[in-house]
Parts: sequence; C-alpha cells; structure tokens
Amino acid sequence: MGSPRQRAQRFVEAEDDPREGGTSPAGERATLVEFLRCQRLTLELKCAGLGADELARRAVEPSTMSLLGLVRHMAEVERIWFRRRLSLQDVPPLFRSDNDPDGDFDGAVPDPQVVAEAWRAWRDEVAFSERFVAEAPTLDVTCRDPWHGQLSLREVLVLVEEYARHNGHADLLRERIDGRVGM
Repeated sequence: MGSPRQRAQRFVEAEDDPREGGTSPAGERATLVEFLRCQRLTLELKCAGLGADELARRAVEPSTMSLLGLVRHMAEVERIWFRRRLSLQDVPPLFRSDNDPDGDFDGAVPDPQVVAEAWRAWRDEVAFSERFVAEAPTLDVTCRDPWHGQLSLREVLVLVEEYARHNGHADLLRERIDGRVGM
C-alpha cells in the first residue's frame, strides 16, 4: 500500500485472467452466459486471498455490507431466480428469514466456517443456474416475479446487472481492506 494506487492495476495479469482470452461467444445465449460468467469470476477475484476477518469487514458504519455479505447475497439471488422462480422449487432462503430479511449481510461474520458455507452455497447455486440455462430449451422460458411480473430466462440472465453493481461495491470494499484497486 506504500506506492500510489492506480485504477488500471489488475488483480491478475491479462494472460492469467480467467475472464480474458477466450473466443467471442456466438449467439445470444452464449453471449449472456459469458457475460454472467465473467461477472461471477470478478466477484471471486475481488475476494481472493482474504481471510475470514477481511471478508467480513464492513464498509463503514452503519452499513452491514462486506465482501462475505456480497457472496452470501449473490448466492441468495441466484437461488431465488433459478431455483424458486424459474424451476418452481419450494426451497427455503439460504441466509434470510422473516425475522432477519438482511441475514445475508447480517450473518456475514468473521468465522472460517461461515466463509466456507457462503462459498459452498454460492458455488452450488451457480452450478444449478448454469445447468438450468444449459438445459433450457429456449431463452423464452418464463417465470413470475412479484415485483416485475412475467420475465423470460433471457431477462433473468441479465442478472449480470446485479453482479456488476455489487462488483462495484466489491471494488470499494477491497480497496478499503488492502488498498488493491483495478479490474
């Protein structure tokens, strides 16, 4: 942290960046899937190399936002859209409850087991989402959402927007933790 920070710095060199260097996706589905994959990888990269204390560190009071909270939140988001809405599975929330609707952030405590559970849940939900998208006969598969009405899988894949917004938060959180910026 002693040297001046540069916004253009990268967490990984371009040749090692798992988001770069592939072929351009062909077609609408492949493009949407690739953009979402890159946003998911960005969240992982922003959290890479940090311990439980750092991952659970809050932004600034009174905010409860932390990198760990973002991982838990995005696991919850993936679960809601792909398991509950699109697949119509009657599964409970992962971290939230009626008594603690912000449990994804509130429960993000500096405990290695909580961190491991968050990553396991997030990876499980991402894997389910990826399978659902791969097996969907068309992007016109629909679901009902209480706030947005009927949405297509195509629209749900624009979940990339929520990842991108939260990856912006992750930029600031990571910079506060160890000064790393960029990407």
